[in-house]
Amino acid sequence: MAETIDPKVEKATREFCQKFARLREEIGKAIVGHTEIVDGVLTCLFVGGHALLEGVPGLGKTYLIRTLSEALSLDFNRIQFTPDLMPADIIGTNIVMDDPATGRREFRFQHGPIFAQIVLADEINRATPKTQSALLEAMQEHAVTVGGTRYPLEEPFFVMATQNPIEQEGTYPLPEAQLDRFFYKLVVQYSSRDELKTILDRTTTGFAAKIEPVMTRDEILGAQKLVRRVIVAPHVQDYLVRLAMATHPGGEFATDMTGRYVRWGSSPRGAQALSLAAKVHALLDGRFNVSFADVQRAALPALRHRVLLNFEGEAENLTTDAIIEDLLAKTPTVADQAA
Repeated sequence: MAETIDPKVEKATREFCQKFARLREEIGKAIVGHTEIVDGVLTCLFVGGHALLEGVPGLGKTYLIRTLSEALSLDFNRIQFTPDLMPADIIGTNIVMDDPATGRREFRFQHGPIFAQIVLADEINRATPKTQSALLEAMQEHAVTVGGTRYPLEEPFFVMATQNPIEQEGTYPLPEAQLDRFFYKLVVQYSSRDELKTILDRTTTGFAAKIEPVMTRDEILGAQKLVRRVIVAPHVQDYLVRLAMATHPGGEFATDMTGRYVRWGSSPRGAQALSLAAKVHALLDGRFNVSFADVQRAALPALRHRVLLNFEGEAENLTTDAIIEDLLAKTPTVADQAA
């Protein structure tokens, strides 16, 4: 018997695909290529997660984030991370203010740049671990606590951080607890020959991209709710669970490469990321149920920053991408094949 879909859900799915395509189009007015990166950032937005972009300078990471904020009509703040940046410079601080009515002095909270709907943490690995950790509560709880008072952040709240993989002198690698709060880690590659020609045509001729707003705050929040309603069948959920557990060395589903080269595997957040990202992929394909292929598409960006290599893996110059590609190849989709 054919499965029937609620007409309202079908309409919402169709509208989601249209809005996603329009966002791609608007961002494409300014950003040349990097389609996978754009899709990854939008996926993070629609699941309510945060994105970490890694790439050498000059690839358009910051420009992409600024362009996205223009296409979404959301409040945007940029924080340039430097070694002398303090936690209060991010979240804000209590300052002494005079009350003209009473003549008394009182503490008032002055909001920091974290109080925006889209926050760009530029070159996040240039700040000290203490300052990096100031983002932890904001990213997880969508709130900050100062002087015992909790201040909620306006929804949707979306952090996009960039980091430079070169020039490691004077940088501070993100701690694992911080990395785990990023939904996706996206690696920005060099542009192709044709893309570089287009970039030159746009940036050396007086061309100015005009970005039109595509979605409102309420539409984004509605899309986030829609994503969570997408169905994950038990056998597909079991596959993504085994995929996440395959990153655990010594675990029941670990591959040979995992056991030999991995020190720590994915946390439960990795499985959550696989599930939510797969739901976005399903919607974009016009489906309201997740497939194995949807999960596989999400594996690299969802897990690459949640797998920690051991000394032997680092000595062999392996990447976590190689580990994940191996477990994708060796983890069967059908449960009884894994037994």
